[in-house]
Amino acid sequence: MGQLRPVHALLVLPVALIVLITVVDIATPNIVLGPLLVIAPAIAASFAGPWTTGGIGALAVAAQAYIGWRLGVQYSQNLLVQVLALVVLSLLIVFFSVARRWHRRQLAQVRSVAEAAQHALLWPLPSRLGPLQLACLYLSAEEEAEIGGDLYAAARTDSAVRVMIGDVQGKGLPAIGEAALLLGAFREAAHQHAALPQMAAALGRSVTRYLADFEPEDEAGERFVTAVLLEIPDDEPVIRMTSCGHPAPLLLGLDNTVTVPNLHPAPPLGVGLTDPDDHTLDVLPFDSGNTLLLYTDGVIEARDRDGVFYPFAERAAQWSDKSPEALLQHIQRDLLAHTRGSLGDDIALIAIRRAPTPHPSHLSWSRQATPEVSD
Repeated sequence: MGQLRPVHALLVLPVALIVLITVVDIATPNIVLGPLLVIAPAIAASFAGPWTTGGIGALAVAAQAYIGWRLGVQYSQNLLVQVLALVVLSLLIVFFSVARRWHRRQLAQVRSVAEAAQHALLWPLPSRLGPLQLACLYLSAEEEAEIGGDLYAAARTDSAVRVMIGDVQGKGLPAIGEAALLLGAFREAAHQHAALPQMAAALGRSVTRYLADFEPEDEAGERFVTAVLLEIPDDEPVIRMTSCGHPAPLLLGLDNTVTVPNLHPAPPLGVGLTDPDDHTLDVLPFDSGNTLLLYTDGVIEARDRDGVFYPFAERAAQWSDKSPEALLQHIQRDLLAHTRGSLGDDIALIAIRRAPTPHPSHLSWSRQATPEVSD
């Protein structure tokens, strides 16, 4: 015999309630419990579909008629009113059940479209690019949304990896449009400009042109994008970084230390500056085993119910020895627990670790173990 489905098992509750009310009402004629039968279809509607809910409602109406027949009042005006009221209430419950199912289908379609849009706009970062291990995380503040104004991207060049994380000022479709523009511009500019300041200037021109054409008149001068551009070469233990008004990332050491780089940020993209000389190139050490944690300001502005900000650097240091993916999983759980699942702003996170290089002794042993091939 097959196992009962969860819905079928839950149906025991409204059916048992109908049986109980019927038995008690017949056994105690002086106590009228028949009107309570409406509880049964109401309970069924919480977990079952319209047809099942309607069946429970019909069973409740039949039980009410049976009670009147057993008590000999089947033709009384009071019983007819009770039966009619139960029919009307059961039909209303079925109607709301239909509406709820329609809403769920609409919500499923919205989530499906949002998920497809997220994959089209925010391409998932690969877990490995050159000598780097990467992981990314996006949390939307909107309950039914998947994407917003936060963005990230990575590109592999001949001898380095370039990464961008940014935050569009504003929300809704205009913010998503600006994010899409900047992501496309980055993926193209990452391969065309030799230095980050030139690339930042090119992105600034792209954002400025977009805002000139599509910025709403009532928001003139109020829309911009903060971003951090960085380049990690394959053969140097450094990070080259250019900040455009964005929070500085965290550098996590294996000994649970946290360093906040002292960057020299330029104004955000879209405020009119397009000269490469306006952007400073900061160079930071990035040794094997260290983890760079980039983020948008939704993380550091997240609060609990008492208004206490999330202690991002302190918490992230606890998991500095974890892999990038495990690190972001720990932060996600801890952040949602701190805010009780209520985020005030979208959040994007990228964790980057330089994979440990083989020890020189291992390399020498490898060479010795490899037989030479004579001509």
